[in-house]
Amino acid sequence: MTSTEKSPSPPRNTWQRAAVRDLLADASGFRSAGQLHDELRARGTRVALATVYRTLQAMADAGEVDTLRTAEGEATYRCCTPRHHHHLVCRRCGAAVEIAADSVERWAGDVAAQHGYTDVGHELEVIGLCPDCS
Repeated sequence: MTSTEKSPSPPRNTWQRAAVRDLLADASGFRSAGQLHDELRARGTRVALATVYRTLQAMADAGEVDTLRTAEGEATYRCCTPRHHHHLVCRRCGAAVEIAADSVERWAGDVAAQHGYTDVGHELEVIGLCPDCS
């Protein structure tokens, strides 16, 4: 960054952002913007769907939430820990569990090194049926 460039400003803490953050903190799995909007309205919170989308994108960009695409391509969101992790997700109810996968980390590093890649990242979601949906 040059001396004339400005560093990105941190996201604003608006009441809408706080409402979405609180709702996600109470959720057990991934939720779409539409689902969150419906839940906010059911709680009496008046917020536009476009605002929910913008808020979720800003939270994802800031690393406050994880994003997962459904089989239909819809983005869903969940509050997660800031450390690197993966998810075990129920394809029926959306329940999710954060998992550590040391063997995946080693495999990704080995594959990258074998092909001369550096500064490598990866994402892994394991999809199945949770005990309640099985």
